[in-house]
Amino acid sequence: MIIMQAHKLRKEYRQAKSKLEVLKGIDFQVNIGEVVAVVGPSGAGKSTLLHILGGLDEPTGGKVLLDGEDLYRIRDVERARLRNEKIGFIFQFYHLLPEFNALENVMLPALVKGDIKRSEIRKRASSLLAQLGLKNRIRHKPSQLSGGEQQRVAIARALINDPKVVLSDEPTGNLDSANGKEIINLLMLLNELNNQTIVIVTHDESIAQQCHRVVYMNDGLLEGEENKKKGKVHENLP
Repeated sequence: MIIMQAHKLRKEYRQAKSKLEVLKGIDFQVNIGEVVAVVGPSGAGKSTLLHILGGLDEPTGGKVLLDGEDLYRIRDVERARLRNEKIGFIFQFYHLLPEFNALENVMLPALVKGDIKRSEIRKRASSLLAQLGLKNRIRHKPSQLSGGEQQRVAIARALINDPKVVLSDEPTGNLDSANGKEIINLLMLLNELNNQTIVIVTHDESIAQQCHRVVYMNDGLLEGEENKKKGKVHENLP
């Protein structure tokens, strides 16, 4: 069953008298429980695609459906609500608030959502951090945590509202190989245990090969995909 779908996505940036086409009519979909990698060289449009899928950057043309709802046919305030409730984000540079400890950073999206008691949010945040191996680090601020630990805090924050989809932009890009491998293993384990749907943008082919499906991007277009479950490569997709 499809949980997220993009249809004929275009993104242009105006530059004086010229325009830069970043996305050139992309069709893309993600099924519930899938882990999909989006791979391509720098400048291919991977991060732009992810940001549009997540409701962070409005496309020039096309549409994005999340759980059947068109993200860019609703008001900004409704899109922000939908984004907070149904999408979890993991970024390369963590984006943790330095003045808050690990537990407080994880709690924030649920506090914004505001439909659960603070005590319940604290309990869920503590449980997530414990599952990710940070039981003894919940009171530490980001500056007191290693890069790998900070990224695990970011993963817990992404999961706090039980999102339909987790969007991850170069999650290992700021980590050494050992910590990077650990983070990807954690994401795959979360998928296995919870059927969590995940989209990962990466330039690392070794990461992509662990995912269920690999989509290849270049110059604002999808050039092909590899279904790892079936082991079949599709090229030159329409």
